[in-house]
Amino acid sequence: MTTHPATSRRRTGPTTSRRPRKKGLIAAGIAAYLVTFLIVLPILWIALLSFQPSDTILSDPFSVKTLTFENYRNAIAALPLVQMYKNTIIVAVISVSVGAVVSFMASYALTRMVFRRRRAQSSVRFYLLAGLAVPVYVLLFPIYRLDLALGIFGTYAALILPYIAVSIPFNTLLLTGFLRDFPAELEEAAIMDGAGLFRICWSVVLPTMRPVLATILIFNVVYVFNEFPFVSILINDPDLATVSLAVSKFQGQYTVDYGGMMAAATLVLLPQLAIYAFFQRHVIAGLTAGAVKG
Repeated sequence: MTTHPATSRRRTGPTTSRRPRKKGLIAAGIAAYLVTFLIVLPILWIALLSFQPSDTILSDPFSVKTLTFENYRNAIAALPLVQMYKNTIIVAVISVSVGAVVSFMASYALTRMVFRRRRAQSSVRFYLLAGLAVPVYVLLFPIYRLDLALGIFGTYAALILPYIAVSIPFNTLLLTGFLRDFPAELEEAAIMDGAGLFRICWSVVLPTMRPVLATILIFNVVYVFNEFPFVSILINDPDLATVSLAVSKFQGQYTVDYGGMMAAATLVLLPQLAIYAFFQRHVIAGLTAGAVKG
């Protein structure tokens, strides 16, 4: 009994094509696990060092024989963590909320308004996105002088205003990418029903932007929790210090408490990791929104 050549090709074709695809998926999976391990390794190492005495960290940082909770007891006793978290939450809530609202209004105007000159629209968008290329350290001295001139140095406003300005470029980048692919038919239908601009934004546009808004909120909150240059220069009152200053409290002029520093860093990292793990699906959806045009 003989097999027709076309039939044999039809049977072996899909099988042979699946093998390279399967190998590619396995290679991609291995690479993903490797990258994840490299990212998680420093966090795990910080957690391990936080249970070791300072002399052990310098002599044998991978040792697990002298683990202790003394570093955490010292960190909790030395730091006003409740006050620091309170200050951080106040600054984060105000700066992230105002920054998101301003960014949304600017992005909606850039993607929906009709400019008389198209170059003006491109110039405004380029001006907003240019902030992504400006290093934070370049802004320290000008902002310091502005805070002194405005009389807000050493207050919450000294941090809130710079945080709002710094968040606008990143927020605008994500929001404009999403709004460009947002179907205009939904807004036109709302206009036909008699909805105004505020109603369209609140009831039509915003409900569909939850992944992008969640991404913006999470990234901005994590930035406020980790930001150190601004708070170290613009805040001189210990009662207004944020959690990012907690780690620096264990470094003196001639000595460094490495164990306490690692314990403080772990206490600062844990809430951020919990928030990011809880909202990670929204982050992935928000970063990919507007990336593919259907």
